[in-house]
Amino acid sequence: MSQAAHDDVVDKYPATLRILHWLRALLILGLIAAGWTMTSLDDETAAKFEQLYPLHKSFGVLVFLVVLVQLGIRAMSRLPGPAELPAHERVLSHVVHVAIYALLLIVPLMGYAMSSSFTQSDGVTFFGIHLPELLPKNDSWFRIFQFLHKTLAYTLLALVGLHVLGALKHRFFDANPKADVLPRML
Repeated sequence: MSQAAHDDVVDKYPATLRILHWLRALLILGLIAAGWTMTSLDDETAAKFEQLYPLHKSFGVLVFLVVLVQLGIRAMSRLPGPAELPAHERVLSHVVHVAIYALLLIVPLMGYAMSSSFTQSDGVTFFGIHLPELLPKNDSWFRIFQFLHKTLAYTLLALVGLHVLGALKHRFFDANPKADVLPRML
């Protein structure tokens, strides 16, 4: 490989993308834990509606914004080339990544739609800033958005699990050290 070609090789994601990746991972885990907690609490528990729901909504909006920033940075950055994986694993990895990014945008949008359409909801706030409600109050639509938010959140969780398992497989079980993708994100 010539020196010029070698200079074009990027072996790590830009620091901003690495930081945002791990921040987003923590936010997603926190949102899932908060979602499980708040939906399991009795409706008479004051903290459920006064603290957990507003925080869940705020952090959901934050994830949405982080993903938009990540996508913008990705579009303007030099990124590492594909890892040396068998073709079927490279395709699976690409599909999982695209699906994760899509769901990281769709799940918060479904949460917003759910909160916006519920007749007993006062909408969505972003750490105290009230966001405009763009949908009419309609409990029939609320139930659809609620189903989609929950189902797609679990789908996202499954894909994140597959993503983590794939990274661990490439790290600890693949014979080719160039299949190890984890150092690119550390």
